[in-house]
Amino acid sequence: MVSRSSSTTADRAPDLPNRAARIAAIADGHLVDGSVMFNYYHGDLAEFPEARFLASQLYASSGYTPADIDAAMLYENFSPIVFLQLEAMGFCGPGEARDFIAEGNIELGGRLPVNTHGGLLGEAYIHGLNNILEGVRQIRGTAVNQVAGAERIMVAGGRSGMILTPPD
Repeated sequence: MVSRSSSTTADRAPDLPNRAARIAAIADGHLVDGSVMFNYYHGDLAEFPEARFLASQLYASSGYTPADIDAAMLYENFSPIVFLQLEAMGFCGPGEARDFIAEGNIELGGRLPVNTHGGLLGEAYIHGLNNILEGVRQIRGTAVNQVAGAERIMVAGGRSGMILTPPD
């Protein structure tokens, strides 16, 4: 059995058979009195402060803004989580996710295609690993539902996430 590493150095990346995906930023946003996954005990359940904190860390670390992100793979074990993350991560304002989605912004060809692989609800519920894989496929240009010109992909699970880009 041959073991193949799923990571490499930036120097070796150009020599690999597939385009590499670089982690431009990675962060985790656990807050005091937070819950392990999703905190349903906040005073306002229409907010997701952990996701807002996560996004601020990712944007600060990468130098990107929500407008720079080409697609997002968002953990959505429950559909409302997508609405909360879109707002908390700055893709739309508070209370605007419903209209943002209804206007076609998260569709393939929209402003921010979301879960182009079908997501956990449509593709597979394997705790977000498929979201990372789809982010890499988008960067490589090999996704089934490819986003044209995808260069910056947000992969997030509410309180943890990353931004993937092609190598420099």
